[in-house]
Amino acid sequence: MIIDASSLDRVHAYKLLIGSIIPRAIGWVSTVSKDGIGNLAPISFFTGAGPQPPSVFLGLQPRSDGVTPKDTFVNIRDTGEYCVNIATLEQAHKMHQTAFEFPPEDDEFVKVGLDKAPCKTIKAPRVKGAPISMECRLTQIIPMNDVGDHSILGEVLHFHIRDDLYLERGRIDTAAIHSVGRLAAEYTLVENVFITPLEEALLAARADQRMHRLDAHPEGWSPIDTKSWSASGSLMHVGETI
Repeated sequence: MIIDASSLDRVHAYKLLIGSIIPRAIGWVSTVSKDGIGNLAPISFFTGAGPQPPSVFLGLQPRSDGVTPKDTFVNIRDTGEYCVNIATLEQAHKMHQTAFEFPPEDDEFVKVGLDKAPCKTIKAPRVKGAPISMECRLTQIIPMNDVGDHSILGEVLHFHIRDDLYLERGRIDTAAIHSVGRLAAEYTLVENVFITPLEEALLAARADQRMHRLDAHPEGWSPIDTKSWSASGSLMHVGETI
């Protein structure tokens, strides 16, 4: 199938992107407003942008109404600072809860029951217990269109790395993080490592296998097919489950 991208509306283009670019790293971004209110949100349009200076990229869309900027964007724009936290399997549910569209006057840390830890040079807090956090200073905001999509470039000022993860020669013990990534509208646990080439027998044995679910939902189920899903993130209330 070949799909002409120019024929797609916003939601369908978003669905193709999030279903094709998998797994995506999740930047659990903490900010603080000009009034000192904390904010926390998972951003899966997130990746490294370059090593010198160490930089990261965020892709931010408006809220579900398609117009209102997300608090994460407003706070980064207004303060020029943010922190990117890496979430683990143990933190995945609280991370998911922070995707809910809270009012700007609500502090997500408080709402979902997460502790803050101070950063070294920025006012935004870190997520206490996150294995890795990166203090960032805004470098550039790039408007992508006239409906509120923005690309954010930021320089990493400090890395906060859990002591047991930092190995000789500056390497991270990635296998010990219990990392989670984003698929389309679901999550995945990173639990396999390999280098190539793999044996042909192993490849053949896995050729028709599907991912196995860690939850109780049936194969083929997706939150995209539920009323709770939107192209801006989760609209569920904190107490609800999909």
